[in-house]
Amino acid sequence: MDLSLVLAFLVLGVFTGFAAGLLGIGGGMLLVPFITMLLTYKNFPSELIVHMAIATSLATIMFTSLSSVRAHHQRGAVLWPVVKLLAPGILIGSWIGPWIGAQLNSSGLALFFAAFVGLSATQMLLDKKPAAARELPQAPGMLAAGSVIGILSGLVGAGGGFVSVPFMSWCNVKIHNAVATSAALGFPIALAGTLSNIYFGMHVPNLPSGSLGFIYLPALLVVSLASVTTAPLGARTAHALPVKSLKKVFAVVLYLLAAYMLYKALR
Repeated sequence: MDLSLVLAFLVLGVFTGFAAGLLGIGGGMLLVPFITMLLTYKNFPSELIVHMAIATSLATIMFTSLSSVRAHHQRGAVLWPVVKLLAPGILIGSWIGPWIGAQLNSSGLALFFAAFVGLSATQMLLDKKPAAARELPQAPGMLAAGSVIGILSGLVGAGGGFVSVPFMSWCNVKIHNAVATSAALGFPIALAGTLSNIYFGMHVPNLPSGSLGFIYLPALLVVSLASVTTAPLGARTAHALPVKSLKKVFAVVLYLLAAYMLYKALR
């Protein structure tokens, strides 16, 4: 991997790590489009680029989530009973998601990602308030919710924050607790999804050197090292800044990234 690519992954890791800690999003919504751009620039096999970008993004979240959740836990913001109820479904769904992705061609996967990111950005802009009487469901409902979060996260290479944070907010969990709890959920999502991407990608032909299944190891190493240093800073900043205002700016960035992935899908 040449120096320019190392520097590009380094900058990407710094920015996405901070965003992961700040917004509880795992960084995947940013990582996937930018890794796609970088691998395209380096002429990786076109039929594998989106799969590799999603798998590599998901693998980095194992490290980012551990770093950011530590900062949130120190502030007592993580709702561990909620993590315990959602985790089993998340582990199941996060294994299934990459399997579904492996059945799609690169264009279909890019199209799904673009649609998901566009919907997520719209959701951030609307910022609808939940009904006052709504609460988190009982264990069966949490298992189902965790499975949906896991499947979507495995498909798009994200930490689940774009599903779990709105879900918890919809059930009247305070936003800072929802963000912190989402950060804790990122690890089981990333662990199951990473193992799934290795298993289902291991025997795919034409994988570039440095790949482990669908995961591009050099990118994983550089992005992870950078992101774990900035994720705690983002988590601390989340408790001091107007996150709602930041999310509106972030939503605009997501629309642009969704447009790029749509371009990749249709070209």
